[in-house]
Amino acid sequence: MEPVIDLRHASVYQQFNLVLDNVTLTINPGELVYLIGKVGTGKTSLLKTLYAELPLRDGFGKIAGFDLKGIKPRDIPRLRRKIGMVFQDFQLLEDRNVYQNLAFVLRATGWKDKGDIKRRVHDVLDTVDLHYKEDKYPHQLSGGEQQRVVIARALLNDPEIILADEPTGNLDPDTGEELMRLLITISQTGRPVLMATHAYNMIKKFPFRTVRCENGRLDPVELTQDYFDFEKVMLT
Repeated sequence: MEPVIDLRHASVYQQFNLVLDNVTLTINPGELVYLIGKVGTGKTSLLKTLYAELPLRDGFGKIAGFDLKGIKPRDIPRLRRKIGMVFQDFQLLEDRNVYQNLAFVLRATGWKDKGDIKRRVHDVLDTVDLHYKEDKYPHQLSGGEQQRVVIARALLNDPEIILADEPTGNLDPDTGEELMRLLITISQTGRPVLMATHAYNMIKKFPFRTVRCENGRLDPVELTQDYFDFEKVMLT
């Protein structure tokens, strides 16, 4: 089984500052992996490197079949169609309803047939259980519903992986749990999810493989009860 993400001895830079060194990370189809660490330790920089907003200068990096170190600028849009991005701030178009937000993305990525667009929008809205909200505008939706639209948007072009940056950060605990269950379901279809998070309670309730950015390194974390007892404030 070929991994969807394969980083080996990679260096992550923010401009000229080395943020993470000697990063090795493999994520296979069907996995959900938490990316944790305090603010400023490199979580977002790692995600930006994976979707080629930041260049990979040293080491080996491959995601969804694309070589990050050798990727040409003209190939970056194709790479990003293979990646579904879910952000903490929803970044929805406020002057368009749910259907129009999603259809806009499809047209921007080359879809032309109105019937195909309509079917695809309905498919992803069914996946996130929001088919009955397609005529609503973002301000008419709850935070949890808006984040479900964001997940639907991420799924539009059938990506090979979901990268989620603090997806539950703006949600209350119950809504965050609902969203977490949705991301787990998506990962179980074979599409892996890499989720940067500070949601300590979510990790405890839904334990999955976890890696931590700390002191310029990315290391695995063993989620034992001793870990949870000792690290209660680690993610703040």
